[in-house]
Amino acid sequence: MTPGMAPNKKPIDLRSDTVTQPTAAMRAAMAAAELGDDVFGDDPTVNALQRRVATMLGKEAALFVPTGTQSNLCGLMAHCQRGDEYIVGQMAHAYRWEGGGAAVLGSIQPQPLAQQADGTMLLADIAAHIKPDDAHFARTRLLTLENTWGGQVLPASYVQEATALARSKGLATHLDGARLFNAAVASSTPVVELARPFDSVSVCFSKGLGAPVGSALVGSSALIARAHRIRKMLGGGMRQAGVLAAAALHALQHHVDRLAEDHANARALAEGLQGLAGVTVQAPQTNIVFVDLAPEKAAGVVERLHAVGVLCTGLYRLRFVTHLDVSSADVQRALTILRNTL
Repeated sequence: MTPGMAPNKKPIDLRSDTVTQPTAAMRAAMAAAELGDDVFGDDPTVNALQRRVATMLGKEAALFVPTGTQSNLCGLMAHCQRGDEYIVGQMAHAYRWEGGGAAVLGSIQPQPLAQQADGTMLLADIAAHIKPDDAHFARTRLLTLENTWGGQVLPASYVQEATALARSKGLATHLDGARLFNAAVASSTPVVELARPFDSVSVCFSKGLGAPVGSALVGSSALIARAHRIRKMLGGGMRQAGVLAAAALHALQHHVDRLAEDHANARALAEGLQGLAGVTVQAPQTNIVFVDLAPEKAAGVVERLHAVGVLCTGLYRLRFVTHLDVSSADVQRALTILRNTL
């Protein structure tokens, strides 16, 4: 038991929606999965997942990969050659939080731009940073956006304008949609509509959807064929991967609509923290709550919260993420601890 916790109480893990455990029904689906060798392309469950997610997002084909980082990297490398450039947000996951893979492994130059509070980049900034066709410059090939970004749904009008600008300049478009299903549920917009403006989209099954492993890249058949070769190069070719694909299929069938519960729990958490002295809460749109603390409250706060049974992260702000394994009762218990601690 964590010191300071009530007896028989597990910690409330709000670090990320990646911490979920497979449900009993998901484990049963995994155990019953029909298997083959996916490197040879004959795992029927992987093939079924790829067809399903491609159809859901309105694209020709899909590729199942172990991680969202690999999905984004496969997409970037399928779009861009050595010496090409992608335009991306300064705080975007595909730039800041993925180990510099595009530059290190793909020899693709990032052109990071400042983002506004809602995650958008100014259209004028995008246009100004598209390089001219000149041997002095990297070739600008791709615009990359992210939805959700910091738990916020990217404005639909902005997506249309930004992707139209990219097309007018001859750029392809990629969406890091790790939590795209959260965006779809929160905005009451079919996920196919959110994916439509993009040439490629990465979606994650192991965040809000609750699968233990896996993401998918979707796009044209030609792009996915290129990404398939890149996946092999990156070490992402798996054998009897249908065990994992079955979990993702179960998540798509059973865990999308329930994301609304996570969003409601995030709102309850945010509302319960309002009014505390020295505590500023950003109203959540989906399942991520950001909290800023006055300096006198901030020192060691992540460790103090861990000691009394609330797990969170605090890399640059306090972040709490609701998910499949956090109930409304857990949120109320967390609020009691947070109020006492903060």
